[in-house]
Amino acid sequence: MASTVVTGKRPGYGQLLRTPGALSFLIPGFAARQPFAMLTIGIVLLVQHTTGSYGSAGAVAAVTGVSMAVFAPQSGKLADRFGQRAVLLPGVLVHSASVSLLVVLALAGAPLWALFLAAVPAGASVPQVGPMVRARWAAKLDGTPLMPTAAAFESVTDEFTFVVGPVLATALCTGIHPAAGLITEAALTLVGGLFFAAQRATQPPHGLLAAGRANGEEHRSALSVPGVRVLIVAFLGIGAVFGGMQVSLTAFSEEIGNPGANGLLYGVFAAGNMLAGIAMGAVAWKGGPLRRLILGYTGLTVAASLLWTAHSVVLLAALGLVVGLFIAPALITGYTIVETLVPATARTEAFTWLTGAVALGQAAAVTVAGRLADAHGSGAGFLVPAAGTALAFVTLVALRARLRPRETSRVAARGVGHRVPVAVD
Repeated sequence: MASTVVTGKRPGYGQLLRTPGALSFLIPGFAARQPFAMLTIGIVLLVQHTTGSYGSAGAVAAVTGVSMAVFAPQSGKLADRFGQRAVLLPGVLVHSASVSLLVVLALAGAPLWALFLAAVPAGASVPQVGPMVRARWAAKLDGTPLMPTAAAFESVTDEFTFVVGPVLATALCTGIHPAAGLITEAALTLVGGLFFAAQRATQPPHGLLAAGRANGEEHRSALSVPGVRVLIVAFLGIGAVFGGMQVSLTAFSEEIGNPGANGLLYGVFAAGNMLAGIAMGAVAWKGGPLRRLILGYTGLTVAASLLWTAHSVVLLAALGLVVGLFIAPALITGYTIVETLVPATARTEAFTWLTGAVALGQAAAVTVAGRLADAHGSGAGFLVPAAGTALAFVTLVALRARLRPRETSRVAARGVGHRVPVAVD
């Protein structure tokens, strides 16, 4: 790949979206991303309605999160080896069927263990569209100044789904029917996933792993890279924020007698995240990604530690906005750093480990926050994001040296995925 002339100005989103073929996978990919934004809150609202317990609702949601965290990296490995289409087609079908079964069981008053059984395939089959889109960007833009812009754009897209998804799910569940959120989620997953899988022209090359082994080259799993494991811990903390806030904001809204406020409060939180993501992609930052990650996580930890003190809608919305503003820098720089730590043969797997870490942190948070909210109120539930980010922050600072990429990690086997060093990030 020819080297790119780097200027002091970061390429903008307009230039990124003019990349040939980009819109063909971005538009259907947006719809197929909705499970990550709607699934947890949809389950919490439906199961809490049918059982009357936030603890039970959080436990069922947690099962989906754990299942996703366990199976997402395996999905990434299969996509790297056999192609995204081969993984997506059966995945979206299984997910839609599993979520539909979960809805039927919940409305029929099935025992909790039956809901757990249905939640396992529902979580395991969540299509990993976000990591797949990032892998498509990486295949198209590897080594160019547009890669940091693409990373920021993906975070903005993720956070936009977190603005739209919870608000939409809450509105559907409270305004139409408690199951409407999950039914819509299953439909969007099916339609968006099938259209995304149909975009074969932009699918990154697969089979690189098998080709490397045939040439006697050793393949390392993304999890074997120390820096990836550090980022997984950091993303667990981010997941704790998402999960803890979803449950605690729902409980808070119930306590004040205004269930509809939940969608608004979570939307404000996600809007802050999205605005910060836009700024991250639009500004040519002088500091490196590791420094931005540490600074962003510092702010996130401090802001999350104050959530439990809010006792009014206005104050809670303000604190949620601040928390959201600090999540985007952590997410964007985390994805930027991991892309420099692993070769192209393990790129989708690496992205799915981070996505799975968010899901696992979210699963643990909804379980703990749900039980705390049942026993002590929403204020106790907000302690979960505080504890999760604090633990992750300590780990991140202590092991930050492992996030500095070695030159050997920036070149994939036999020249595939070679990265030309650039000065934009």
